[in-house]
Amino acid sequence: MRISLNQTHSGPSAHHLKMMKTKKTEWAGVKGSAKKRRPREVPSLNLPNPRTDVAGVDIGAREIACCVPAGRAPQQVRTFATFTADLNAAVQWFVQCRVRSVAMESTGLYWLGLAQLLSEAGIEVILVNARHVRHLPGRKSDVLDCQWLQYLHSVGLLRGSFRPADHLCALRSLTRHRDSLVSQAADQVRHAQKALTQMNLQLHHVIDDLTGATGSAIVEAILAGERDPLALAKLRNPNIKASTETVAKSLHGHWREEHHLVLRLAWETHAHYRMQITTLKSTVAPSSSKKSPGPPMTSSRQLLQRETMFLHPRSPHPKSEKGANPKTNRS
Repeated sequence: MRISLNQTHSGPSAHHLKMMKTKKTEWAGVKGSAKKRRPREVPSLNLPNPRTDVAGVDIGAREIACCVPAGRAPQQVRTFATFTADLNAAVQWFVQCRVRSVAMESTGLYWLGLAQLLSEAGIEVILVNARHVRHLPGRKSDVLDCQWLQYLHSVGLLRGSFRPADHLCALRSLTRHRDSLVSQAADQVRHAQKALTQMNLQLHHVIDDLTGATGSAIVEAILAGERDPLALAKLRNPNIKASTETVAKSLHGHWREEHHLVLRLAWETHAHYRMQITTLKSTVAPSSSKKSPGPPMTSSRQLLQRETMFLHPRSPHPKSEKGANPKTNRS
């Protein structure tokens, strides 16, 4: 088929025109259906309304600042001293303002007095970690701490720390004080060992425990005035590994009066601490023998760990109670 050069282009054919008309009609239908489509419904967040029965307290050593919801009192923020009478006045003010829950930071031990009075009055206490409050954004510079705590508590952004029941709190206080006494008694043993070393008496390097049967007998004899190494060595227990000759060689030294006085003071202080520990053990034993869920415990510390995990699901592992978990500032 030959095409003449003089032939002109006559435009699109009838078939092409029909196809273009069909596509145009389809696009018009698509646009029309899009216009008729209903708008999509946005789901509701179902956020709770801010509570109007909560308060915030800024705890201090000498005074506390309290904030109640707006409209509950003519003065929304008031300060009270930390004397018992003033704390009772603060609790009565909360009761008059119809406050049901109070949020406060766990500042040292200063929160204990107010928290106990609030609990006795039937007001819920939310003990907040100060680090969690500090990391929440949105605080203005002209807002007091008690106002900020009251606002965060009203919108549900605060998480209270776990506080066990009263009998567990009492048991925990006695157990912690006993641990402190054990640590202080160990310090006195180290003072006694230092005094022996300064007198060049190597007794604590020959026997394992200076406060055991052999060590106690020898040290008490030294404090009573005995200086003969052989006489002191005869006080050894037959079950220890060191021989009488070795113990006698370790007791040759120079008996300086100042070191002898330090040894006496350390030994008497250690005996005083041991007596206090014995008193605490006799007090803690009846408390730890009370009925509690689970098998019987062998110590008050195990009882505290078990009942804390039983009552508080946020501590599922004993390591969290022993402080073995990594700190928050470590990855």
